[in-house]
Amino acid sequence: MMRIPTFSTIGLIAATVLFPVHAQDTSMSFFITSEGSGEGANLGGLAGADAHCTALAEAAGVEGKVWRAYLSTQEPDKRGVSARDRIGAGPWHNAKGELIAENLDQLHLSPNIVKSTALDEKGEAVNGRGDKPNKHDILTGTMADGTAYFPREKEDRTCSNWTSSGEGSATVGHHDRHGGGNVSWNAAHNSRGCSQDGLSKTGGAGLFMCFATGE
Repeated sequence: MMRIPTFSTIGLIAATVLFPVHAQDTSMSFFITSEGSGEGANLGGLAGADAHCTALAEAAGVEGKVWRAYLSTQEPDKRGVSARDRIGAGPWHNAKGELIAENLDQLHLSPNIVKSTALDEKGEAVNGRGDKPNKHDILTGTMADGTAYFPREKEDRTCSNWTSSGEGSATVGHHDRHGGGNVSWNAAHNSRGCSQDGLSKTGGAGLFMCFATGE
C-alpha cells in the first residue's frame, strides 16, 4: 500500500534541499611538531616556525592549508603578537579527527588537550611525564589566555622572539597536563634556557603547536 508523504516529511525534504547539511571537516588542523628546529628555541622567528609547521603537515600528506605556530612575541614598548590571534577561529581536529576545540574560547577555557589527543602530525603520541625522554614542555611564549605578555614584563618569555638558542627563557605549556603543580597546556612555567640542552632540562625538546587557520 502506497504511503502518502506527510506535511512534516515534505517539509524535511524541502529543508534538506534548501539548506543541505554539510559534514564538518575533521581532517587534521592541529598538531604538535614531531621535531623541533634542532637549534633549541631558535625557530627562525614566527615566519620560520610557521614554515616548519607547513613542511611537517605537507610531509604527512596534508596540503592546501595555512598553518600558524601557536607562539606569542614580546615588544619593549607595546603588546607583542598574541598566539591566539594567529590561528584562526576553529574548529580544530587532531590527526585522528578528534575535536580539540570548537573555537578560541573553548580552546583557552576547556580544550580537549591531553596526552592522548595532543598528537603530532603523524598521529603519534608525544612523550610526556613518565616517558623517557620527557618532552611535555611545549614552547608557547604566551599567557594562559593566549595573549602576549605586557610590555612591562622584563623577563624574556619568548627566547628573543624565537631567535635565540642560548641566553633567555621561554614560557612553555604541558600538553599532557601533568607536572610541577601546573597543568596548563600553554602556560605552565618558564624554561631554564633557550638551547636544546636548556629546554631538555625542564622536560622539553623545542616542540611547539601548529594550527590551521581555516583560510
